[in-house]
Amino acid sequence: MTLWIAIVAVALVSIGFKAAGPVLLGDRELPPRLAGVIALLAPALLAGLVLTDVTGPAWTGVDWTLCAGLAAIAVTYLLRVPVLAAILCGVVVAAALRFLVQGFLV
Repeated sequence: MTLWIAIVAVALVSIGFKAAGPVLLGDRELPPRLAGVIALLAPALLAGLVLTDVTGPAWTGVDWTLCAGLAAIAVTYLLRVPVLAAILCGVVVAAALRFLVQGFLV
C-alpha cells in the first residue's frame, strides 16, 4: 500500500511542477537567456546519462565496442547522414566488432 501512496505522491508533485510554469508565467514569454538554458538542458542530461551508462560505475565497465559504435554514430551524424541511418551505422559497427572479438576469443 505504501508503494501506491508513493506513486500517487510523485505523480501529484510532477503535475504540480508542470502546472507551475503556465500558472506563474501566464501569457509572458521566458527571457531569452533562460530559454537558452532550458533548450540546452535536455542534451546535457542525455549526454550525462549516455556517459554513465557506457562507462559503468567508477569507469569499470567501459565497453570499447560500444564506444566505437557511439563514435560511428557521431561521425556519420556530422556527415549529415539522417539520424536513423547514423544509429543503424553505429549498431552495425558495434555488432561487427563484438562478432570479431568473439571470433578471436573462441
